[in-house]
Amino acid sequence: MSFVLDQVRRIDAQLDRVQLANPPPPASPSASRVSAFGNDAALKPSTRLLALQTSIRALTPSGSDSRALLRPAQIQLFLSALSDQQTAPLAVAEDDRASKEPFETELEWLLVSKATMQTYGHVLKSILDQTVAMADDIWYWDEILSSRRYSALYGVQIAPSQFWHWSNLVWEDVRSRGGNFSISGARQDATDTIGKRWQQFYGLVRQVVKERSVAEVQKQVLSPVTRLRSEVRQKQAALKKVRLRNANALGVLLGEGLANESVHGGALASPSAAETQHQWKSSVARNVALMEAVLAKVNDLETPVEKFDAAIAELTDDDPMYGVEVYEQSDVEGGASVQPQAVAERLTRVLAMALPQYATSTKSLVHEHGKPSRIVRYWLPVTVGILSSSTILRILVNRQAEIVQWIQDFGSTIIDFWQNWVVEPTRKVIGTIRHDESSEVSIMSKRSLEGDRNSLERMVVDFAVDNPADSTGSSAPLTEVEIADISAKVREGDLTPVLRAYERDLASPFMGTVRGNLIRALLIQIQKTKVDVEVAMGGIDSLLKQQELVFGFVGLTPGILVTYFAVHYLRSSLSEKRGSKAARKQGKMLRQLRNIDRILTNSTPTDFGELYYKDQGLLLCEVHVLRQAAEKGMPSEIYKEFSEDAEELCDVRIGAERQKTTAARIRWAYARYLS
Repeated sequence: MSFVLDQVRRIDAQLDRVQLANPPPPASPSASRVSAFGNDAALKPSTRLLALQTSIRALTPSGSDSRALLRPAQIQLFLSALSDQQTAPLAVAEDDRASKEPFETELEWLLVSKATMQTYGHVLKSILDQTVAMADDIWYWDEILSSRRYSALYGVQIAPSQFWHWSNLVWEDVRSRGGNFSISGARQDATDTIGKRWQQFYGLVRQVVKERSVAEVQKQVLSPVTRLRSEVRQKQAALKKVRLRNANALGVLLGEGLANESVHGGALASPSAAETQHQWKSSVARNVALMEAVLAKVNDLETPVEKFDAAIAELTDDDPMYGVEVYEQSDVEGGASVQPQAVAERLTRVLAMALPQYATSTKSLVHEHGKPSRIVRYWLPVTVGILSSSTILRILVNRQAEIVQWIQDFGSTIIDFWQNWVVEPTRKVIGTIRHDESSEVSIMSKRSLEGDRNSLERMVVDFAVDNPADSTGSSAPLTEVEIADISAKVREGDLTPVLRAYERDLASPFMGTVRGNLIRALLIQIQKTKVDVEVAMGGIDSLLKQQELVFGFVGLTPGILVTYFAVHYLRSSLSEKRGSKAARKQGKMLRQLRNIDRILTNSTPTDFGELYYKDQGLLLCEVHVLRQAAEKGMPSEIYKEFSEDAEELCDVRIGAERQKTTAARIRWAYARYLS
């Protein structure tokens, strides 16, 4: 709807420029009102002027897209301000007025112009929305025709309605032959029994069915799927004609309506010239007549598509309001003119009758030739679901406890997984980053190596003190200096006193065992082996502590990955708009750009180098869908630039060649967002 709002806001801005560029004449003395004290004169507008101003402000498009276009009923309400009757909601008559207030006529025309602008937006929006929606129905028939399997499925979907239609035809034929059986008719004929009348009735039904079957024997040569596909092609062709007629109507409204007047040299585009004071009023009157003619002919099936423009021209030529010139009251000397009340009356007729009739006729045509309703398309699965609902309900009731237990187990599994594999590893990683000692990775206790090393030192020193000959070569007791030297060597891993005794006792193991030194030396070496193992484990511990953060993330990764893929799968399963949404938008924009290029390439310009109104309407529909997709897939600042190019692409007056150039510019300038 952004294209329609752009047009409405541009026309409104041009109307405001017309008023500012053509200031009204100075107020006459009769416009003033004497105050109640009779001393001060003050300009006090009448109630009617206030009502007109209020209606004009209300008809001005607001900044919000949702409230820029008023409802038709609201437009009619504000148009009632032109009425001089007491019953008008926004206008109060003043019987004491000898003549109209100054500027009142100008305000009346401005009110009619604003209402015409709003109505023009509604007409554009209605035809544009209907034309765009028909493209979906045409695409649906393309899908049906693309596969015989889809055609057969469509035959199953419409089977009940086809049978109902055939039954009605048979019933009407039976009734036309006098087969309207009723109990009251049987009572009137006392000689016949009810059974005999039923027999006659069923015989007549069989005869009608047989005759219809013989009449359709030629159709039986073709398969049911082939007949269905032929009917689908007919529906699609009829729908394409309706869409072309609507597109032609859009082109006429753009090329001849207010949108063209506000841009290309019309009465609304040059408000500074003094002689154009009355032209914008004539333009408003012509556009009201044009909208009424377009709405009257857009769904006229008797009017061929190629003669639609001629039909509109014929209607407008016969309309006195279309060719009328509006002059100031002082300038009218026997010439034809029109009053704002007459324009408002025609405008009300467009809002109250022409628009609803167009909506009704379009809905009827789409219902006849468009895709079937949801009831027709989904009656089979709905029927299967209803018939199997009792069985499904019985299974649910019989296994209620199991289902509840399964749901509880499933929920607890998810909670435990979240706590143990996501929350707890995350907490450990955070603790590692903060150097929390409780979270440090370790494969041995902190004091284990120190205690074992001190124990080994004491064991070796005690052994050396008991066997000084193995340490110094003499039997003299060891001094403090020698003991300290032995302790220092033990801390460096030197066990020479123990190894000497071990080597000596190993020569006579029995005697060494009796004396006890061999076993003692062996146990000291076992302690030494334990200390060496703990030193190696300490090195591994240091490596683990250096890579502690890496191990933390390794432990967290499985839980994060499982959670991510589970959430991603659920999101993509529950909604088709998730997942590859951006890619689908880009693909849609690329297809729309392809359709635009196809329209511009296949169209034949007029003698003036412009597109025909039919091609222009189709182009507008494709650009409208392209803008809607681009608004959701482009950044706001890029979309503003894209809107300018799209608006230029829709301008019929720039010529087909410039439109092709604009389409090419859109293709390379926004290729990043289109492919």
